[in-house]
Amino acid sequence: MSRQIKTSLSSLNAAMLCSTLLVSSAVFATQLNYQDQEKLHQIAADVSAKRIANDIQTLVDFGTRHTLSETNSSRRGIGAARRWIKAEFEKISAQCGGCLEVLEVKDTISGEKRIPNSVEVVNIIAIQRGSDEPNRMVIMSGDIDSRVSDVMDFTSDSPGANDNASGVAGVIESARVLSKHKFNGSIVYAALSGEEQGLFGGKILAEYAQQKNWQVHGVLNNDMIGNITGINGVTDNTTARIFSEGTRVIETKEQAHKRRFTGGEVDSASRNLARYIDTIADRYIPNLDTMLVYRLDRFGRGGHHRPFNDMGYAAVRVMETNENYNHQHQDLRTENGIVYGDTIDGVDFDYTAKLTSLNAVSLASMAWAPAPPKGVEISGAVKPSTTLKWQKNTDKTTVGYRIYWRYTSEPQWQFSRYVGDVNEATLTNVVIDNYYFGVAAVNKDGIESPVVFPGDVGAFEQDIK
Repeated sequence: MSRQIKTSLSSLNAAMLCSTLLVSSAVFATQLNYQDQEKLHQIAADVSAKRIANDIQTLVDFGTRHTLSETNSSRRGIGAARRWIKAEFEKISAQCGGCLEVLEVKDTISGEKRIPNSVEVVNIIAIQRGSDEPNRMVIMSGDIDSRVSDVMDFTSDSPGANDNASGVAGVIESARVLSKHKFNGSIVYAALSGEEQGLFGGKILAEYAQQKNWQVHGVLNNDMIGNITGINGVTDNTTARIFSEGTRVIETKEQAHKRRFTGGEVDSASRNLARYIDTIADRYIPNLDTMLVYRLDRFGRGGHHRPFNDMGYAAVRVMETNENYNHQHQDLRTENGIVYGDTIDGVDFDYTAKLTSLNAVSLASMAWAPAPPKGVEISGAVKPSTTLKWQKNTDKTTVGYRIYWRYTSEPQWQFSRYVGDVNEATLTNVVIDNYYFGVAAVNKDGIESPVVFPGDVGAFEQDIK
């Protein structure tokens, strides 16, 4: 069980109106707890297991969604699946007065081991633009394509119910629920192609985000969110995993040298995005505990968040805790009494809805919250106190900032103080050597951004090239 973040909010006083704040026990004699958000509870409750089940069944009924499969048929193959997903997004948009931009983000791939001949890899995305910061993005993704035992077999039936119709259904359902609300930042709902053939859909969208200069502050990739009974014999519908990479793969030699002396190996933007989602689960998703897994993905394996990580964006994988490998990448068959294949009877729709709720609430919270602070710096070596500085946000949403800290061996933030609308604060008698620190931006309702660890290692925005 992750530790609940301890939060506090003091009433503003005259000292807090200055650009620099000295934090002492007297300033925080009056403390308030985190402000619970009823609208986030409502979003979690609005997710429908029945609608998700119907969407998974529709995707399964296309027979196969292999990247190299039929594209002209109206009933079979990835082309038909893509057109149906696009039509669903358009239907949702019509119901919210055109609030979604529905488009194809695509490229032609060839000469690859798993795509030897030219194939158009097409992503279907829907963008719900924010009212204040339309270029600030949080993304939820799921991959469309499916496969059987032979990764090049594009004709055999490959229902892909859990891997990954469950993730795509979650993306569509999140769009249905969140399109009823208006946000400060933008939300992108992405159905990606080409995952099984080499993560091509994610690469295409990550490059598109770069070209459009999107401020991507989080990618939640959902890949298998429907299975509750694992190959290990465990049945559990109360837990989920969040995989997150540590230091960025694009980290420079100079940045690595600095990190060696300041720490931050477990405080990348992706790690603090994962902590943020974990906190959402604790507060808003009943009977769900998320496991923070400090690894890019499952051992030696990959998913569609990786192309975003490769470009320096904060991205995580959300998925079930217990996998059943007999139901992944398998021909439909029965051998020695064991049933193989990714069929719909292996999906628990209530569990899929629970993980979809986790995504929807996390997206909403980040889109309502201010952007994560930029330029976070820290000082305090050989001093009794610790000082943090940051650039104040220029948006209409931010009303103040909260400093977090924790013991270096702890997975979650343990302590926090609200410091008001300032750009610098000092924690008196809190020694820099004993803790990790970070800063979050806060809006008028008390909704916060993810925590930003000081320096390049924790920044949510870097020069992505």
